[in-house]
Amino acid sequence: MSSPEQTDTFRTGPLRIGLTGGIASGKTLVADTFSELGVPVIDTDVIAREVAEPGQPALQEIADRFGADVLDASGQLDRAALRQHVFSSPAEREALEAILHPRIRSTALDRMQKTNAAYVVVVVPLLFESGFIELVDRALVIDADSETRIERILERDGGSREQAEQIIASQMDDAGRLARADDVIENHGDPAETRAAVTRLHEQFLSIAAAR
Repeated sequence: MSSPEQTDTFRTGPLRIGLTGGIASGKTLVADTFSELGVPVIDTDVIAREVAEPGQPALQEIADRFGADVLDASGQLDRAALRQHVFSSPAEREALEAILHPRIRSTALDRMQKTNAAYVVVVVPLLFESGFIELVDRALVIDADSETRIERILERDGGSREQAEQIIASQMDDAGRLARADDVIENHGDPAETRAAVTRLHEQFLSIAAAR
């Protein structure tokens, strides 16, 4: 995979694994297990929060675009209010992504380039939709059936079943993700099985990295 952003240093750096999956598929469990194995993990959701902190240019751009009501009384980004703006409007979501995604990509790329590990895992919920796939060598998809994910959403976030179904329906469908995956971890319920699958992939990724 290639991109204008990829330099020779980038291409010869660590093997880059893009970790993705639908909401409540188990990305956090998998990422945490890789981290426990000593693998550097870069989470783009964390970066998204960092680039929208007070004093960062992105926060002012968001407020200018979506209105002052997306800031709370202390000047922090009110993510719940922002979600109300973008959840049901593709145009508004694209406007937000235009502000955040270039900054997220730049920061993640910088952190990938600076690691000395054999491979690095980059957690990107919108790996395929955002074009971030161009910056990684392999796509690891975490898969779980819709019913399991709905139950996890309701347990974690509350709300109604209808809301949970709407969130899942708003994302790329499972078949689309799986069709583009290089590696898949099934995470339907047993954390021990999922951790074991991560350990097996860890050994595989180390071998791939060593052979490059």
